[in-house]
This record gives sequence, structure tokens and C-alpha cells, in this order.
Amino acid sequence: MGSTRSEYCVFMNYDREYDRLQNNRTERGAIELDLYLSRKHDDVLARSLEAGSYNKISSLAIVDAFIVEITEEQANVLRSANGVRVVEKNEVIV
Repeated sequence: MGSTRSEYCVFMNYDREYDRLQNNRTERGAIELDLYLSRKHDDVLARSLEAGSYNKISSLAIVDAFIVEITEEQANVLRSANGVRVVEKNEVIV
């Protein structure tokens, strides 16, 4: 149990810089927000999990979250990572 990888959505805690960048409705502001979040989310993964053991699928700028393919044990590690608010398994609804 737990060695199978699944998609999880990782939601981050409130971040003042994210809030500032999200409120900049220019094209440049959108690019800066995407770059900021991508780096921020990559840093959380690099600090918390072994390199190559996960697959980050995307960052979600609208909610400061990211989708990552990980095991259940890795999800539990991320739940206690600094800056992480919630880690939820993506469920396919048919």
C-alpha cells in the first residue's frame, strides 16, 4: 500500500507575494505570477521529497496550488511541509 503513485493537489498557505502578484492584471504580471509559483512549488517539492521520486504536473495560479504525481507516503510528508495548507488526492468522478 502507498507505493502506487496518484495525482494529488497541494494547496499552499496564504502568501503575501502571491496575493500582490495575483492582483497585477497586466500580461507581465501574469507571467511574473506563473514564474513565482512555479519556483515556489518546485522549492517545496525539492525540500520535501527525493529528486526524481515525483512528477509535478502543473501549478495552478488561481488558487496557489499544484498537481503532483506522488505516493500516499509522499503526500503525508507534504502535509507537514512548511507552507502547505492541504494535500488532497485527485479523484476521478465518473
